[in-house]
Amino acid sequence: MQVLGADISDLVFDYLNNKDFVGKEYSYINKEIERVCGCKSFFPSQDQYLLFKEELERTEKFCFSDYRAEYGDFQTNMALAEQVTKHLSAKGVKPEAVIEPTCGKGNFILAALRYFPTIKQIIGIEIYSQYVWQCKINILDYFLSNPQANKPAIQIIRANVFEIDFNMLKKQISNSNILVLGNPPWVTNSMLGALDSTNLPQKTNFKKQKGLDAITGKGNFDIAEYIIISLIKSFETSDGCLSFLVKNSVIKNIIYEQCKNRFHISDLEELNIDCKKEFNVSVDASLFFCTFNSQPALHCQVYDFYNGNALKKFGWVKGGFYSDIQADDSLENIDGKSSMVWRQGIKHDCSNVMEMEREGGLFRNKLNESFELEEDLVFGLLKSSDLKAQVVNNSKKYTIVTQRYVGQKTDHLVNYPKTYKYLQKHIDEFRKRKSTIYQGNPDFSIFGIGDYSFKPYKVAISGLYKTMHFTLIMPQEKPLMVDDTCYFLSFDSLKDAVAVHTLLNTEITRSFLKSITFPDAKRMITKEALMRVDLAKALEFSNRSQLIKEANAVFSTINDKASIKAEDFDFIDKKDVQLELF
Repeated sequence: MQVLGADISDLVFDYLNNKDFVGKEYSYINKEIERVCGCKSFFPSQDQYLLFKEELERTEKFCFSDYRAEYGDFQTNMALAEQVTKHLSAKGVKPEAVIEPTCGKGNFILAALRYFPTIKQIIGIEIYSQYVWQCKINILDYFLSNPQANKPAIQIIRANVFEIDFNMLKKQISNSNILVLGNPPWVTNSMLGALDSTNLPQKTNFKKQKGLDAITGKGNFDIAEYIIISLIKSFETSDGCLSFLVKNSVIKNIIYEQCKNRFHISDLEELNIDCKKEFNVSVDASLFFCTFNSQPALHCQVYDFYNGNALKKFGWVKGGFYSDIQADDSLENIDGKSSMVWRQGIKHDCSNVMEMEREGGLFRNKLNESFELEEDLVFGLLKSSDLKAQVVNNSKKYTIVTQRYVGQKTDHLVNYPKTYKYLQKHIDEFRKRKSTIYQGNPDFSIFGIGDYSFKPYKVAISGLYKTMHFTLIMPQEKPLMVDDTCYFLSFDSLKDAVAVHTLLNTEITRSFLKSITFPDAKRMITKEALMRVDLAKALEFSNRSQLIKEANAVFSTINDKASIKAEDFDFIDKKDVQLELF
């Protein structure tokens, strides 16, 4: 049966229905339960005890709602919890105090009780009331079944982990060897915000992002990352370690920020798990491990959790962040700063209205509306899926380019009556855009637009796909635009574009990009990664005659009679850094 949403075993049911408890105050019963299982304040109040007792006497099962999405809840199954604690025990971890900041139903606590006989104190924190009851009941059941087991003092606290003062907890368990263990929520702050969840940290730019980064995607962060950073800040000078099941992206971010933070953690490990098997979700996640009170480490070793095989190492080398630190460090030769500024494509967040296809002399949008537009503001649009070929010179989709530069007034749109009428019809769609970058800007504003957008030739790459493939984009009467899932360089000269396109597609450049990007990232290629490719250095370490051969092969593909010579690559070696426009 269930009581307050928690499954209760026959053993616990019989124990709580003990005739010796009849007519007793909750304080007496709490003392008896603490004597049996070490769990303090099993019933927080007399009212809670009476409510529990009332539910216990019912025969039907208690139903409760599913908060899985709101709490980012992927409960650790008992088999995995035991594998984790067994692994930690084999590493020599012998905690005296265990802290589980999001303890859920208590599987990690039960596993810790089985594998760590040295424990003297356990503190579990959980916001979800049904899980709090389930955790306590599971602990009681464990000790009723194992009366001779080591019995530490146990506190299961119902609280929001974001409101816990971990420094106070640190004082409570001072001079103890600490294990911070758990499986925090696998969601981001924006996902929980979209659910109107209360299970959020106080609104703060905790990564100290600046400008546009702070209000766009980079202002978003994983809840688990926030929790782990908070815990590390509190316990980094304590004896002990931390071991959490988290998404790989969280581990990557922690190691990336470690160069700046220099937390006193070392022995950094990422042990890959099979999330489909363990949680029935398609996510890349691992067991993250680190030791407190040590010299700051900047590398993380990656293993297979199940067989212990070493897979790779990632982290910082000579001021550069690498996803795969290899014994051969030749790829570091081209690590630097690009003399050409990579741009991200057009961002409009209004695809139903702004993306369309041609239909004879008309256009059709995603709302299945057919309409006329003046051609002046209509440009071909390429998305990530369009950048598979070596050369692209046409598009299936089109978009309306409402501005020539970011922040430009859109009053001029009235000079295009058909386009203006169409945009005005859908003005509510534009005003519903959630990103704060549109606030205070003119109606129909777009981002990722500037003089560079209108240059005839582009070399672009998808930010979403795992292949390191660069595409040469030719104009289709007018310059073709790319959307914000793509990054590009733009050129006035076809020869310059072909030269750079050829250089970017060399093995040394692709290998370098592979060594600094993470295949399990939501967006594998980023502007930051591309800006680390020093094109001048790449040219220096490339075979010039091979480059010429491959560049001329591209010319033959586009049926251009021009050819490229060795000196046509020389412009790449000039330190003429392009000015970056907002």
